[in-house]
Amino acid sequence: MNKIVPIGLLFFLTGTVSLFAQVKKDTVLVVKDTTALQEIDPLTPAKAAFYSAILPGLGQAYNKKYWKIPLVYGAIGTSLYFYIDNNKKYHDYRDAYKRRLEGYNDDKYQFLDDSRLVDGQKFYQRNRDLSALFVVGFYVLNIIDANVDAALIQFNVNERLSMRPEIYPDDVTFKPNVGLTFNYKF
Repeated sequence: MNKIVPIGLLFFLTGTVSLFAQVKKDTVLVVKDTTALQEIDPLTPAKAAFYSAILPGLGQAYNKKYWKIPLVYGAIGTSLYFYIDNNKKYHDYRDAYKRRLEGYNDDKYQFLDDSRLVDGQKFYQRNRDLSALFVVGFYVLNIIDANVDAALIQFNVNERLSMRPEIYPDDVTFKPNVGLTFNYKF
């Protein structure tokens, strides 16, 4: 008797669940137009480059590549920091050397002789100029990146156009050959 109640309850629960599974729904199939082309705006790359030239990183924001903005500011900011630091040290060495020529010897570089001051001055001047070149280079690279990225956003990349490796048998020897196929599906 005590085994009949759980078995009956099990049949009752499984029987009611199957009643709800038999509902039929009417679905309407809609054919999607796969041949429709996206609109291509030829001014988008120029607009992105212009925005990036006005404010570095703005072209990347226009292209919705927000992760590149910290890279742009990191590269330009680091180069700018080294430019300012090397310029300050260059002026320190230059001013100390000028004071030495005037006859004063009360600067923080008392332990260096005149030739070392000139060498330090040349070293920091060269590093300052190199840092300025890097600032300009990263600024131009920022503009080029925004332009190229905006042009490549409009590039058609879908499953119908693909290039993949293929292994096929040789007609005579039936040995496998490896090739590269260019596939376009209509």
